[in-house]
Amino acid sequence: MISFSKCQVWSWQRRQTIENLEDVIDLDACPLGNENFIASGKKTLAENGVLTLPGFLRAKAIETLVAEAETQKHNAYFTASTHNVYLTEPRPELGEGHIYNRQLTSSKGCITTDQVLVDSGLHTIYDSSLFRQFVAQIVGEPGLYEYADPLASINVHFASEDQELNWHFDNSDFAITLLLQAPRDGGYFEYVRDLRNAKDDDMNFAGVTAILDGKMQPSVLSMEPGTLVLFRGRNSIHRVTPTIGDQTRILVVLAYNAAPGIALSESARMTFFGRLG
Repeated sequence: MISFSKCQVWSWQRRQTIENLEDVIDLDACPLGNENFIASGKKTLAENGVLTLPGFLRAKAIETLVAEAETQKHNAYFTASTHNVYLTEPRPELGEGHIYNRQLTSSKGCITTDQVLVDSGLHTIYDSSLFRQFVAQIVGEPGLYEYADPLASINVHFASEDQELNWHFDNSDFAITLLLQAPRDGGYFEYVRDLRNAKDDDMNFAGVTAILDGKMQPSVLSMEPGTLVLFRGRNSIHRVTPTIGDQTRILVVLAYNAAPGIALSESARMTFFGRLG
């Protein structure tokens, strides 16, 4: 009988983890542990408010992940909701016609962490300490932690024809997404960087009005399937335009917290997922 020391077992487990990660992520194109690569990504995010890593996923992994998503699409919770750009409750004292109270419609389908196949490459990425440390260093957090609830850590979003994510600001400091499948047309990610200053409670009503009325042109983020995007959306208004055609846009959101033990609120889980767990 062959026995292994704890060090040998740890080394074997780490090697297996890296090998599995390499099946999903092109670590030659995106060397997540490389100090220069990390420094470059951190600089780009700081300067532009967005970092895109095209070719992050291997071609075979994209094909596999799209197939997995399609098999689970029947479990998706589809919603069409109205909201203002700040994702807050209306303020009647401002008046019905105020831009703060203007209601927009967003619609999509979503499967949750517990609906992603157990052996999916999405879990391989999300659970990887190498990937998690890379993101933490890029966004300037000492560590990142999964959600304490079973639904919110990995979400796969489906946008079929005419479905869209309308203009809004994020409540979180940063978002991590992976595009798996682009539609035949539409589904463009548009944004205006630093349109408000949430920290100083500067909502920039005039700027928001200009965007919603089409009087200000947004930037358009170009991305191909397999692209990883880190985006700071708390102060940058953004949207995804309606899908055009019969091919569904499939996007993965990988969500972490800066502290352990945080769960999405029950009301948020019911709104986004239609269930608590």
